[in-house]
Amino acid sequence: MILRADKFIGVCAKMSGKTDWFQKPMYEALKQYWGYTSFRALQEDVILSILREKESLTVMPTGGGKSLCFQLPALLKGSMAVVISPLISLMKDQVDDLKAKGITASCLNSSLTPKEQMTEISLIRKRKVKILYISPERLQQKSTINLLTSVNPAFFVIDEAHCISHWGHDFREDYRKLKFIKERFKSSCVHAFTATATVAVQQDILEQLQLNNPEIHIRQIDRPNLSYRVIPRSNLIKQITDVLEKHPDEPGIIYCLRRKDVENISEKLNTLGFKNVPYHAGLSDTTRHINQDKFIREEVDIIVATIAFGMGIDRSNIRFIIHAAMPKSIEHYHQETGRAGRDGLNSHCYMFFGGGDYRVMRSFIETSPHEKVMMDKLNILYNFCSRPHCRHRFLVNYFGQDYDKPSCQACDYCLNELEMVEESLVTAQKIISCVVRVSRGKSFGFGASCVADVLKGKTTDQVNRMNHQLLSTFGIMAESSITFIRYMVEQLVGQGFLRRDEEFSTLSLTLSGKQVLKGEIVPVLTKPLVTAKKKQVAAKRKQKREKDWEGVNKELFRSLREKRSEMAHDEGVPAYIIFGDKSLRDMALIKPVTKEAFAKIFGVGEKKLESYADEFIEIIRKYIANNQVPVG
Repeated sequence: MILRADKFIGVCAKMSGKTDWFQKPMYEALKQYWGYTSFRALQEDVILSILREKESLTVMPTGGGKSLCFQLPALLKGSMAVVISPLISLMKDQVDDLKAKGITASCLNSSLTPKEQMTEISLIRKRKVKILYISPERLQQKSTINLLTSVNPAFFVIDEAHCISHWGHDFREDYRKLKFIKERFKSSCVHAFTATATVAVQQDILEQLQLNNPEIHIRQIDRPNLSYRVIPRSNLIKQITDVLEKHPDEPGIIYCLRRKDVENISEKLNTLGFKNVPYHAGLSDTTRHINQDKFIREEVDIIVATIAFGMGIDRSNIRFIIHAAMPKSIEHYHQETGRAGRDGLNSHCYMFFGGGDYRVMRSFIETSPHEKVMMDKLNILYNFCSRPHCRHRFLVNYFGQDYDKPSCQACDYCLNELEMVEESLVTAQKIISCVVRVSRGKSFGFGASCVADVLKGKTTDQVNRMNHQLLSTFGIMAESSITFIRYMVEQLVGQGFLRRDEEFSTLSLTLSGKQVLKGEIVPVLTKPLVTAKKKQVAAKRKQKREKDWEGVNKELFRSLREKRSEMAHDEGVPAYIIFGDKSLRDMALIKPVTKEAFAKIFGVGEKKLESYADEFIEIIRKYIANNQVPVG
């Protein structure tokens, strides 16, 4: 066991600025339980806030290690920490992970039988639990309040704190009631954590929780290990399979807007030989549970899902995220793509979007009591999709932070994968002029399909009926494909130069569009990727992928991964709880054959050394003997 620091922690907490007293037990716990020798950015500051009993708000990106920030100080406190969590699956995975590290943790929720709940309650009353996970609804039950009062929690953590805010993307009414913690548990500090919060959401969290002179910890929201690509949707299944072929034997999530899209894409991919399982709210609880377990235990590497999947999924080695359509907002996009690369290794995010996504999302939003806020968020996301720019910079700026790099070198724009339209002003003026002319003298407008037909010079029934073949804009883009013209239209809409009517999807001119016609504003437009360009992009990605694996024995890595999956299945836990990919890569690079060497592998703490070292070392020894591979 680590050095118990309960008594002197209480003394040190009163000694302002004397943070050196905390260093030894913090680092001992970090190495013993997590197998790390250093903290990530901001982690130590957050931990010190908790140990010094200073209430706090922490905004840290997914994969930044925010759970450790409250789990570690819970070990050094005299009484139990309580974590408010929104999902049962999230609670279970966190508890399983902590137990695998040798930390006593528990959860109370509806997934437990009455007998199991009584067992957990008994352990809590006997003060044998260091960290308890519960939902906001459970926290407000009288029995729970009485239980917690009897043990006097060291502190409360509000995880996924953005759920508190009306301005957030996952507002949840019961989170709004959590201010009562301050009234009922006056001696316990409260600490809020979230991965996605704009400045307005941060302020709302602080006001709703009524934190006492809180310390604010805002880590750079950027995830430099993620690469972003936003691509116009054409042949969706072909586009998806192209991505899957670039990521053989790698885990990923494919997000869809609707249940029927999930079913359709999942079925087609399975037929094509890409093994996957579907996940959406229309499936039975049993089926959803089985499919989720298959994914997190590495029995299947691809899951096709609606956004009902993922918030509680901690699988650290997800290498790619595919959005088959636009999500609801930048917050949703950031959170969903944030499920990739949680282990810090390079991962990829692809979005295939079209104008129809905007209309589908708008129909969902119309029934929301927060329609205006959500429509504003949707418009910003549409601009993100349709405007060529550094994706990392856009995301960072959206969350109120500065981006000081001239180029991220991790998105389609900065990697020069997008081909710019040379005469973008002329192209935009042709399209905008056509939008004006097709509607002139009429009390109604026309949609993107009709405008594209006129510009292309196609004599359709509608064109003939409306005499559009007589317009000066008829055929002025005859050399361009319909796909090209439609893509230009979508960019002009997304950038605000054209407006799409909400009810009939007809196009009209905006004030900034008039400025384009006058040559006062020059839009920035990109071409759809052509085959030659796609091949260049693919070659660059392959080169980068090979660099990521430099020195790592891939065959040994696969053997270690198979062993991890086997052990996860036997223990009934997600595979990442055994070891993350980063640890397996380290093993395949260093090839440790003694416990002393194995203890130096990333993520190997004392409990995991004791539980797993012998079996993994045996695989490494056999591989070396069979293949005469030198030890790193």
